Amino acid sequence: MSKVYLMQGNQAVAEGAIAAGVKFFGGYPITPSTEVAESLAKMLPTVGGKFIQMEDEIAGIGVIIGASLTGMKVMTATSGPGFSLKQELIGYACIAEIPMVIVNVQRVGPSTGQPTAPAQGDVMQARWGTHGDHPIIALTPGSVPECFDLTIKAYEFSEKYRTPVILLLDEIIGHMREKIELPDNYDEIAKPQRKLPQVPPEEYKAYQADADLVPAMAPFGSGYRWHVTGLVHDEYGFPNGSPAATQKCLDRLHEKINNNLDDIVLYENYCMDDAETVVIAYGGTARSAYAAVDAARAKGIKAGLFRPITMWPFPAKQIAEIAGKAKHIIVAEMNYGQYVIEVERAVAGKAPVTLHAKYNSEAITPDELLARIESLK
Repeated sequence: MSKVYLMQGNQAVAEGAIAAGVKFFGGYPITPSTEVAESLAKMLPTVGGKFIQMEDEIAGIGVIIGASLTGMKVMTATSGPGFSLKQELIGYACIAEIPMVIVNVQRVGPSTGQPTAPAQGDVMQARWGTHGDHPIIALTPGSVPECFDLTIKAYEFSEKYRTPVILLLDEIIGHMREKIELPDNYDEIAKPQRKLPQVPPEEYKAYQADADLVPAMAPFGSGYRWHVTGLVHDEYGFPNGSPAATQKCLDRLHEKINNNLDDIVLYENYCMDDAETVVIAYGGTARSAYAAVDAARAKGIKAGLFRPITMWPFPAKQIAEIAGKAKHIIVAEMNYGQYVIEVERAVAGKAPVTLHAKYNSEAITPDELLARIESLK
């Protein structure tokens, strides 16, 4: 059985977290993500979970690292300046391979910017915000129902690949309200599970990987001892700065993701079978792109939409295939031009790429995109 609700995107993220089995939230309120924290503050105690508001954004991610090490599914949520503050510990979680989900509801920046206005200016920060070289998974919902579904998917990836996952909303999706159908009982939803050790404590190596390159993770307090560090480490978790150990550690971090792109990279094709003019748009901007493509089709223009759902890893294979068929590619995004750089790299000159950027705190409208499509006929 299920029920139909009128729900905000941020609230749907919180519902998805509960459905995925989250038991701990640590964070600090910041517009436009605060409703995620407010909702979980109410819901977590009802399922035996814990909510804690920390003194700042850095502490907010610090406490979820600790909670994840005990075996809990964890979440923090933030925006703009808070996402910047979390970067060092995101990098720590990447090298220590600590599962978690970080929600970033984007707003206008830099700095304090426009706290209540929509933007998509954190796309590159989600990929390259931390120092060093490591992969990241970032998912971007395009609707309120998808906020629920992708939150569960984020935990599936985080637990399966033992990695932080970024849920990258924008203010439009986070604050809009839509119809959503949710099951009455979340117990019916499969809870993502991390790999546990199958050896006794005395034989356990915290970073010894199987063929899937993902090490088993023993919860702290379960009788298994292991060392956690932000330094390059050996299979026991102890620092080892030799060139061989460094390359082995970093290669595995990348390969456990790169070897599974067919599983991780999610996307939607809309009216793409015969599309000659292809719009690439994501999040709130994709909402306008659907309408613009429909309007263009009504005028006899063969337009289509490619919507990346997994922003990172970048869907390079899919974009290259589009470039081999399309006459024009339009990248529409609420920033000065970020994702377009990766699109141009993947297209490799096979088709002209046009940027439709808007960064004045207003959303890209269907009429604006339609005009851009018509200009390229």
